[in-house]
Amino acid sequence: MSEVIAVDVQAIARELELSAASVEKTIALLDAGNTIPFITRYRRDATGGLDEQQIERIHECIARERQLAERKQTILRSLASQNKLTPELQAEVEAAGDLRRLEDLYLPYKPKKQTLAAKAREQGLGPLADEIVSDAPSANDLDARAADFVNEDKGINEAALALVGAGHVLAERFSEMADLRRLLRKHYRKTAKVVAVQVVKDHKKLSLYKDYLNYSDSLARVKPHRTLALNRGEREKILRVGVEADNEGLFSIASEMLVPAEHSHRDFLSGCVRDALDRLVIPSLERECRRELTEQAESHSVEVFARNLRAILLQPPVQGRRVLAIDPGYKNGCKLAALDETGQPIAMGLVHVTGSEEGRAVAKTKLRELIEQHNLDLIAIGNGSACRQSETLVAELLGEAFTERKVEYVIVNEAGASVYSTSAIGREELPEIEAIQRSAISIGRRMQDPLSELVKIDPASIGVGLYQHDAKAKHLRDSLENVVRACVSFVGVDLNTASPALLGYVSGLNQLTARRIVEHRNTHGRFASREALKQVTGIGDATFVQAAGFLKVDGGDTPLDRTWVHPESYQVATRLLERLNLPLEEITTGKATDKFHEGLAGRDRNTLASDLGVGTLALEQLIEALERPGRDLRADLPPPIFRRDVVKLEDLEVGMPLHGTVLNVVDFGAFVDVGLSDSGLVHISQMSTDFVRDPHSIVAAGDQVACWVASIDRERRRVALTMLAPGTPRPEREAKPKHQRPPRPAKPTGGDNKPGGDATRDRPRPPRKRPPRGKKQESREPQPTGFEKRAKREVVPLTKEMEQGKEAMRSFSDLLQFVKKKQKDEPETKN
Repeated sequence: MSEVIAVDVQAIARELELSAASVEKTIALLDAGNTIPFITRYRRDATGGLDEQQIERIHECIARERQLAERKQTILRSLASQNKLTPELQAEVEAAGDLRRLEDLYLPYKPKKQTLAAKAREQGLGPLADEIVSDAPSANDLDARAADFVNEDKGINEAALALVGAGHVLAERFSEMADLRRLLRKHYRKTAKVVAVQVVKDHKKLSLYKDYLNYSDSLARVKPHRTLALNRGEREKILRVGVEADNEGLFSIASEMLVPAEHSHRDFLSGCVRDALDRLVIPSLERECRRELTEQAESHSVEVFARNLRAILLQPPVQGRRVLAIDPGYKNGCKLAALDETGQPIAMGLVHVTGSEEGRAVAKTKLRELIEQHNLDLIAIGNGSACRQSETLVAELLGEAFTERKVEYVIVNEAGASVYSTSAIGREELPEIEAIQRSAISIGRRMQDPLSELVKIDPASIGVGLYQHDAKAKHLRDSLENVVRACVSFVGVDLNTASPALLGYVSGLNQLTARRIVEHRNTHGRFASREALKQVTGIGDATFVQAAGFLKVDGGDTPLDRTWVHPESYQVATRLLERLNLPLEEITTGKATDKFHEGLAGRDRNTLASDLGVGTLALEQLIEALERPGRDLRADLPPPIFRRDVVKLEDLEVGMPLHGTVLNVVDFGAFVDVGLSDSGLVHISQMSTDFVRDPHSIVAAGDQVACWVASIDRERRRVALTMLAPGTPRPEREAKPKHQRPPRPAKPTGGDNKPGGDATRDRPRPPRKRPPRGKKQESREPQPTGFEKRAKREVVPLTKEMEQGKEAMRSFSDLLQFVKKKQKDEPETKN
């Protein structure tokens, strides 16, 4: 086992604003192999009551700090192998506070591919560069000194080529100075703007990027979803995206640091600085900014997806209802599946909801027969193609044939149902049913128990994110897997009924141990207790401790196995009930819940915890588990919205009240299903009278909200919604006072800058030139941005004065032009 790298506990505690003792204990628990759900629920006293998100943040900080420490060790080993490690450099590396600073320090020693500077050093031009930068007397006559390095065998035919090579060496050296890069990076980020321009005239997706065809915004203000949209437009070759900054300001900073005013070769060094910035530093900083923007946007996208996914997974189950599931479709018809209360299919069917009236009448008859024959009372309709046609047909049927019987319908998000129908899990669970019909069963089951069904589907296939498919696959997979694991552990599962897919997400278990549990259950029958779990191959004491508290055994031999009390706390729970004079059997079946509360009333919890030999927070967790034994924490949430009629766009009016279910929450608002063919959007500005920074603080996916129609675009069939009732007053925001300059001091009145003079009196400004009346000012053509200039930059030819040596050259590009032109002219002269 590799040695665990120590981390700075105090620094993490300060960053997260947590107790250092809690952080230290949490790190020790994580390093010991405990899972985050287990620590959150069963180690509250050790962590000081930290919640799951706080522990997750500590885990992320540990990973970041250890990644930095490992990178430092790698760099130190590399420097030592190159014999470049000095005590000063080692101290700088060890003191680096982030990866960016660390990589800047390592950059001059990092193995590189063949570069212009490396080629120049191979040609022996390194000493010339050293002499130039140190202003050595031997290089006072630069042209003469450069001529000493002419070597046709090494490809240096002219003194000018020697100077070009020396310039490349200096440019690379300047670009790798860590302190300079730090200053340039600070100014670059302060002045940088992200810009995008359109590069194609015709494209089928052009309308999707209409907001970005001529886009510009400061680096700090670019929103994550805009970053991902720009990246996607660039990948699809619709946009050209880049970063602009104050390049002249960067040049001034670098020149001040690198070019002494009294240097003999100031112009040459200035050219090297310019080359270093244009060719090496600025492109590097641009890539760095784009990479960091993308990483931040991807992390935010995954975070949004994770929040919505958690809300979807924790939707309350609809228990005790017999369901008719409909997977709507046009060409292949609507697949039907009748499910009993446990989700087992009892009948299958197919109807067509579009076409002639005779065909629709046949579909209604088929649906009615299934409902009456199998005593179904809830219809679950997938929200895919032909959803609203199916909904209209169902609403008509309920209004015609089931006026006196309670039969309702609900729209279900079917994202991922087709993935399940062709997956290995689907084939294993429903081997005798065709793949095209399995999706209907999945839609019905996710209505009865969302968590148990949705864990069978790749989380990325559940469409509740924000550009989630643009994120890195591994990052997305790991984050969403952690969310599913946390949700499953939060709810808990029944050891004797849970599927392998569900068991695989329980704390401490994986897909292999989950399959072994199911195989043991199929071979030896139901588990009689949690303790019997240890008989399964591959489950030792450590795994048992992590998993047992999240697995219950209904009808088992041990009453406490029906609760969420951890086996390690069974003795404490028994002693607690003895003190309250309550039978164990009664409390675990919920028959003595009121007596349990009466027995605890008036007792000091701290004293009781001390008497039982446990911490106060552990006692609270124990009481929570015993006051509602075996409870489903999702049952406290409101059920889905059940309907009997359909909402039509033509019937809507501005201000009409509606009731809907939140489908997805993104940075700019929430999409709400109010029964229309397309979901309506509640913009972030329409969620509260107060300023809303994050829509997730107001609503979550799956929430039921009251809303009103704000506007209707009948042509595009779009509806804007508001969660503010009509007439709700908005609080008046105080207008920010305009910035006023401080009053100027009284000006002296004297002449020649003396009191009494008039040399410093205010001079009248010249009148501003305006176009004559009746004539419109000619509109200026939009000037190309700096990024466009770089993309279309052309080589500026040399002037005659430059060729004759009467005028200084502007850059190494000019010098290279001169050499090439001279080489081209020589054969003509010889001929």
